[in-house]
Formats: sequence, structure tokens, C-alpha cells
Amino acid sequence: MSDNGKQRLPIEHRGAQLEDRFGRVARKLRISVTDRCNFRCNFCMPSNPVWLPKSEILTYEEIARVTEILAGMGVTKVRLSGGEPLMRRDIDKLVSMLRQIPEITTIAMTTNGFHLPEMAERLKGAGLDSVTVSLHSLKPERFDGIVGRQGVFKRVIEGLRIAQKVGLNPVKVNVVVVRGCNDDEILEFAKLARKTNLTVRFVEYMPFDGRKFWQPELLVSGDEILRAIESVYPLVPLAREQGSTAQVYRFADGVGGNIGVITSMSSPFCKDCDRIRITADGKIVPCMFSRDEYDVKVLLRSGASDEEIAAFIRQAFWNKFAGVETLLREQKVISHVRPMYKLGG
Repeated sequence: MSDNGKQRLPIEHRGAQLEDRFGRVARKLRISVTDRCNFRCNFCMPSNPVWLPKSEILTYEEIARVTEILAGMGVTKVRLSGGEPLMRRDIDKLVSMLRQIPEITTIAMTTNGFHLPEMAERLKGAGLDSVTVSLHSLKPERFDGIVGRQGVFKRVIEGLRIAQKVGLNPVKVNVVVVRGCNDDEILEFAKLARKTNLTVRFVEYMPFDGRKFWQPELLVSGDEILRAIESVYPLVPLAREQGSTAQVYRFADGVGGNIGVITSMSSPFCKDCDRIRITADGKIVPCMFSRDEYDVKVLLRSGASDEEIAAFIRQAFWNKFAGVETLLREQKVISHVRPMYKLGG
């Protein structure tokens, strides 16, 4: 055991793929490139966020270096997030840098879509493969109220259209469903998938809200969401990709795009989780539901070798938390973990 009570990585695992003590292997990397955001969604952002100093944010070169090290340990897919990643200046340059890493097969981004109209083509040209846009209402006034900004709904919808036009594929929509807020729009979002060929993914409300409003009564489960859709549009489940956070369905009549449900609270997929996260200020976060963080920035800025950084990451990932399933068994009700804008989902 180490000094902080964590288990030490066995010697035989120190030069192999990136594996935790439960046998889960990292294949996907999620990178928060900034904590800043131009929206104020209350299930993500606090009312008056205090941003990280720019000097604490990883540079593009530091992000690319860590990604290359992780790629050498078997990571093949990267997702860029925030805060709002398109607030980071010249983010397409980072995409281009990551595209040069041979082992990285897929680069995706999660965004609020505000800057997509002018950025989608540049991102595609730099090597971005796909994009997911957070869209929590199809009613313009309600949307403005949710994001805390007026008159932006049409711009986000235009961003989705342009993302499809320039060839980003797939283009997905994430909807965080909150009881009493937007749960009356489930069928409208299903219609959106049918009309546009978008993949619409319904996300269960999780305890990562910036204002700590989360409570179990506000959770709309994946089962409830599916029942609402199937009351009108029968669905057929598709084979779940190993490690995926979502169960995906197609419409039985073959019309339109797909429907996904992300059941992180009611039926989590912890047993084959293959993700590792890096915060904007360089903290390795093996599991979003754990408060464990490991500061790799210190090594990046103190002259550590790639081998030393790799060893540090291996040890951090080895100690990955079992997952939210364990919390649900032990606590029944999960308390607030951290604001989502600090992690990027």
C-alpha cells in the first residue's frame, strides 16, 4: 500500500496497457481544455464561477504530450470538452496536433454549439471527426432560461445544421432531462431525431450541478424516457459498444436518426468503463464519481520524462474507483460530487 492508502501497481502491469485494479482498460480520453463557459446552465455552472488562472491551464503542447503518452498505452479515442471548448482560442490547432498522433483514431468534441456556425468547417479541416451539442430544450424561451443567456437558441440550431453540412459525423445532441424543467419535451426531441438524422441522447440528471440543486426527485430515469418515446415510436435496441456510456436505439420503422439513453444514475455501465479524464488544470480523474484527482501538471512542468509521467498515470488509473454502482449500493442517495464545468463530462 502507498502512504495515502491506495494500492500499489503490481510490477507486471507497469509496462502494459493502461489497466485498473478491476481489469478495466482505458481506451478513451476526455480532455477539459478550459473551465470557462459563455452559458450558465444551472445543472452545470455555479451562479458566479471563479475561473482558473490562465497560467494553471494546460497548454496545447502539454495536452498533446499527455495524449501521446496515453496513446502509447492503448488510448485510441479523444473527446475535447470544457467548460465550453470553443472558448479556447485556436482550438482547431489542438485538434490538428492530436490528429498527428498515429494511434488516435477518433477525435470528438462536446460543445454548447454557440460558436459552431463559424468554427465547424475549421474543426473539420483540422481533423475533428464528430461533435456532440448540448441542447436541453426545443422551446427558445425555455432554452434561453436554462442556459442563462437570451436569444441564442437559433444560433445553436444553426451550429447543428452546419456541423452536419461540413461532414462531421456523427452529430449528436445531448439532453439532460430534469423533472419539472424539460421532461415534457421528450417526444419533441424524438421527433427531432426522426426529422434530422441526428442521434439524440437523453442524459440522466447527475449530482454535478454548479448550484447543488440536484436531488433524487428531479431524476427522470432512462426507463421512463424510453416508455415516453415508445408510447408513440417503437424502438429497437442496437448492440452496445463495449465501454459506451449509452444504450442506443433505432426507430422500428427505420425513420431518422437514433435515440440514446445515458443511465449513469439508474443503470450505470461501470463494469466495462474505459475512460480516463484530464481537467483543464492537469488533474488526472480516473472516475467522475470519485473525488480522487492526480496532478500530472506538476510533472509536465518540472522536467519529468515521458516514462516518469506514464508511470504516474498508470498508478493513478490503477486506483480507479469501482464506480457509481458501488456508491448506489452503499449510500442509496449520492451527494454532490463536483461541478460539471470543472470536469467536462
